[in-house]
Amino acid sequence: MEPNFQTSFIPKKPIVEEHAVAGRSIGFFTIISIFVLFTVLLATGGLFFYKGILKKTIVEKEKSLTLAKEDFEPAKILQLQTLEKRLNAANEILTGHIAITPVFQALSAITMKTVRFTKFTYGLEDIKDSKVNIKMAGVAVGYRSIALQSDLFTTRDEGKNFIDPVFSNLALDDKGNVLFDLEFSVNPAFVDYKTTLNTDIDTEEEGGEEDAS
Repeated sequence: MEPNFQTSFIPKKPIVEEHAVAGRSIGFFTIISIFVLFTVLLATGGLFFYKGILKKTIVEKEKSLTLAKEDFEPAKILQLQTLEKRLNAANEILTGHIAITPVFQALSAITMKTVRFTKFTYGLEDIKDSKVNIKMAGVAVGYRSIALQSDLFTTRDEGKNFIDPVFSNLALDDKGNVLFDLEFSVNPAFVDYKTTLNTDIDTEEEGGEEDAS
C-alpha cells in the first residue's frame, strides 16, 4: 500500500517583503549648525565666567580704595585741596597785578631838574600780552629842556624799558614855560608785580648779608 503524503503549498505565515534600509548621511549644513551652536554655548559660558571674575575684581578694588582713603585721612585731604585752591587764586591775582614803582624809579633817575611832571595815568588791556600805556603831562623850562629830556629817554639805561616816548602838544604858559604831553609804553615784564617782589626780596637779602659782614 503506498503511503499518503499531504502536501500543502499554502504558507502558514504571510510572506513579508523585506526592504534594505540604507543609513542616512549627515549633511554639511547640519555639521556647520552644530559647530556654531557649540561655539555660541562656549562663548556664553566664557562670558558668564569672565563677568563673575570681573565683578569679584571690582569688589576687591573698591575695598582697597576704601582702605587707602582711610589711610590718607579724608579731612587732611580736604584741607590740602582748599589750600591749593587758595594758592591758585592768589597766583592768578599776582599774575594780573602790576607794580608802577619801577616806572617812578626810572623816571626819577632820568628826569632833568628843569622838567617837572604834573600828571600821570596808565592803562592796559592784558598784562600778559599787551604793553602798558602811560600818558603824562609836564612843564619844562624852555624847548631846549624838552629836547634834552627826550634824548635821555633813549640814551640812558634807566629808560630802556620805555618804548617809543613821544613829546607832543607843546605850548607856552603865561610864565614862558613850555607845557607838554608825553606818551610811551612799558614792557609788561618791567612792571610785573611778582618780578618786582622777587627783586625787592633779593635786594633785602643782599643788604642783610653786607650788614652782617
